[in-house]
Amino acid sequence: MNSKNKLGYLFIFPSILILAIFVFYPIFLTFKYSLYYFKLTRLSKTHFIFLDNYKNIILSREFISALYNTLFIIFILLILGLLSSIFVALILNKKNKLNKFLTAIAIIPWALPPIVNGLIWKFIFYPEIGFFNKLLYFFKITNEPINWLNDKYGSLIIIAIIVAWRVVPFSAIILLANMQSISEDVYEAADIDGATSFQKFFHITIPLLIPSLIISITNFILTGITVFDEVISLVGYRKLGETLSVYNYNETFSFLNIGYGSAITYIIMILSGIFGFIYIKALERKN
Repeated sequence: MNSKNKLGYLFIFPSILILAIFVFYPIFLTFKYSLYYFKLTRLSKTHFIFLDNYKNIILSREFISALYNTLFIIFILLILGLLSSIFVALILNKKNKLNKFLTAIAIIPWALPPIVNGLIWKFIFYPEIGFFNKLLYFFKITNEPINWLNDKYGSLIIIAIIVAWRVVPFSAIILLANMQSISEDVYEAADIDGATSFQKFFHITIPLLIPSLIISITNFILTGITVFDEVISLVGYRKLGETLSVYNYNETFSFLNIGYGSAITYIIMILSGIFGFIYIKALERKN
């Protein structure tokens, strides 16, 4: 090994050390804990149980409920997110003097911390004095306050709206970049053939946006799987809107069931890893 190689390894050694301590070791330790009955309130009863934690999680009603809530949020998020992202990208793709200003405005929800987004929307849907209820009072649609967050599906839909509000700017920028890379010659050829705006959109724009749409879809799914801050700021730790991440937090830190919580973490990590792999492949395809 020559001196240049030694110097190179010396420079990357701090990064490798940091990754080993703060990434790889915790991953290994979490997996180890997931194979044990390990509860901080019963440390004397800690013992190896192999895959029992995983089996108990999959058979648990609480896990199935949290998984269902998460999938429901993802479903609503995909519909709202994709439609909104395409709409925002189309607006930003129009050449006008306000383009840069509108782009900066569109990025704001993505730049704000998730907990802040959640609190803002909580005030909007607050039961009595919330902005949305005040609008209903003003237009005399109702005289009674509506408790938007007291219904399971209402809460999940609002959570999906908040997450979409946060993630749409990122997806819109990706789609916008893809739109601007499409050659004008393609549209000019379509104009010569007499294609309408709708035909050009569905037969040219959408097919050419598929790589970016895959990235956006994967991003929405990953965000939906790991959604936490918005749920906590909106409905707290109640079972009403409990997602996989909130369920994991409750089991690990509220009930101090470290082994069981570690197994939940690995299940979430595997789900995220699958979609993360799709995301990376989509990026490679786009490039």
